Amino acid sequence: MARKVAVVAAGHAKFGKRFDATMRELCAEAYRPIYEEGITQDRIDASILSYAASQFTGQGAGSALIADYLGIDDKPHLRVESACTTGTASLRAAWGMVAAGLYDVMLVVGVEQMNRVSSATATEYMSQAGDMRWEYPYGISFPAFYALMASRYMYEYDLPHEVLSKIAVKSHHYGAQNPKAHLPREVTLEEAHNSVPIARPLNLYDCSLISDGAAACVIAAEDRVKEFTDEPMWIKGIGAGASAMMVQDRDSLTSIPGAVRAGKAAYEMAGVGPEDIDMAQVHDCFTIAELIAYEDLGFAEPGKGRELIENKEVYHDGKIPVNCDGGLKSKGHPLGATGVSMTYEILKQMRGEAEEQSRQIDDIQLGLAHNVGQSGQFVNVFIFERGW
Repeated sequence: MARKVAVVAAGHAKFGKRFDATMRELCAEAYRPIYEEGITQDRIDASILSYAASQFTGQGAGSALIADYLGIDDKPHLRVESACTTGTASLRAAWGMVAAGLYDVMLVVGVEQMNRVSSATATEYMSQAGDMRWEYPYGISFPAFYALMASRYMYEYDLPHEVLSKIAVKSHHYGAQNPKAHLPREVTLEEAHNSVPIARPLNLYDCSLISDGAAACVIAAEDRVKEFTDEPMWIKGIGAGASAMMVQDRDSLTSIPGAVRAGKAAYEMAGVGPEDIDMAQVHDCFTIAELIAYEDLGFAEPGKGRELIENKEVYHDGKIPVNCDGGLKSKGHPLGATGVSMTYEILKQMRGEAEEQSRQIDDIQLGLAHNVGQSGQFVNVFIFERGW
């Protein structure tokens, strides 16, 4: 029988254009708070590096580099890659090893340094995750994929762009209160709605950021948890899903089928439903992605997700708070760090440690992390439970 596993500590580097730090230094910045809690290198059995794209820095064999820099080079290590879900894929791999009894304590570090190249080059690198025969050669980038989804959703459900802008306003409202955020500033509805087009109907404030950053967490087997914390966050449910590589092969563009499957699997494993979730971190690489996530995860019926943002039910004091750290949109999206950052935020919220009380969510028992890679080809959903 699999052992229970908990997240016992987490750390987070500042997201942004981090020309002041190398990739290894970002990882050390994320690990430092964990070290300061007393989880020193000798207490870690193995590590996983979540690192999505070596093209940005040219650094191969990243897990060896990071293990060496963190002083755990004598412990087994490996790198996981799964596009934008690399962080939760790494956590899922680590959970499996600990649950199976291979290791007792594992460190997961997620990092990406995307600003060492131009925005155009970064966009090209990410576009190469599309089909290199039928998509990439024709100029289809990920803003274009999500613009197709947004166009179809707006047509089918008569959605005005202003609703998407309200999601951006919410993201920046919370990002402005998060000292780890890449772009910590408020935006007005008018500013969000009227900003420069990127891929119509998506504009500047509909799109996530090209960010540098790192995040880290430590997980432990149930019989070791009390050595590290009195406030564990148990991994209660995990679901993974996938969708057709090319969006043209999907039945619908208003839902991500892999996310629906991953959510159902996580709920089933945890023995809970959408109505039981107290907070969520969802993959808002674009504002339309957050809106679709509301529906794919069962927080709203298809076409009804707009009601959650219009009624502010996804704010910190609403029915289902979503991305109260600013999300990918304001906090930032360093690919390999994103899923680990979601885990960090849920742990902090469960412990009542949000930096500003105006973004602290009250009385969280269950938190959900929804991490999507590409346009849904990879999806992981985690459900976490607070305490003993």
